[in-house]
Amino acid sequence: MIIDCHTHIFPDEVSKKREAFCLRDRGFSSVYKNPRARIVGAEELIASMDECGIEQSVICGFPWNETDICSLHNQYLIDSALRYPHRLIVFILLLFSDPEWSAMELDRGIKHGAKGVGEVAFYHREMTAQDIESMRPIFKEMEKQKIPILLHANEHLGHSYPGKGRTPLEVFYQFALAFPSLPIVLAHWGGGIPFYELMPEVAKAMGNVHYDTAASPFLYSKKIYGVVKEIVGAEKIIFGSDFPLVRPRRYFQELEESGISIEDRKKILGLNFLKVLQPG
Repeated sequence: MIIDCHTHIFPDEVSKKREAFCLRDRGFSSVYKNPRARIVGAEELIASMDECGIEQSVICGFPWNETDICSLHNQYLIDSALRYPHRLIVFILLLFSDPEWSAMELDRGIKHGAKGVGEVAFYHREMTAQDIESMRPIFKEMEKQKIPILLHANEHLGHSYPGKGRTPLEVFYQFALAFPSLPIVLAHWGGGIPFYELMPEVAKAMGNVHYDTAASPFLYSKKIYGVVKEIVGAEKIIFGSDFPLVRPRRYFQELEESGISIEDRKKILGLNFLKVLQPG
């Protein structure tokens, strides 16, 4: 069974009023002000899943800076999963600037079937230790309930692109240290953190961290699958497409050409994420 752990869908209102939402949210504008940046809904995602043989997908929204837009988007994700209950897995949005609202929204989301939180991203500034500290009670509760979180991480070298964050990799390392039992998925190969797992203390700290492949065709050669497997093990790699940014078939082709065994490809394409949702 193939599971895509990282996709994005939006309510119709956002796609129809893109410019208005760009004016309201600086982070959204940085990624979606270009009309060529695709904004899709649940139906387009399901059509792509059917075409590519994907059984289930995690649906994420966008890290808005206002609670009312976050609530609107979360409700759309929940409603979409109700329409496609065996296909879509909800990861809801929280707002670091409003921990009180976030605590209530997490409770509401979980009661309505959400399975995780994310994608948490900071596009126009760094995520800081203070941001994490303000949300500590929520993350401790998530840790207790084994509710996974998907965090946006990216490499700091190479070309620039919309949505390339500035959060230092050390912040994600400190986050993992602070919540050692919290299921964490670091997007976009963790911005290169897997390479630091050659350091024993880093490998120990990242014991409950997985790395998704989102946007990999835009960032790395297909060699990365074999290299990261050699360092951290295939069990820590999770397929995420970042749809609609990249079509899933590009990942399947790169996986097949990477030299990864069929057994390891099965782990990456679904089995590993099932363990994130249902940790032993």
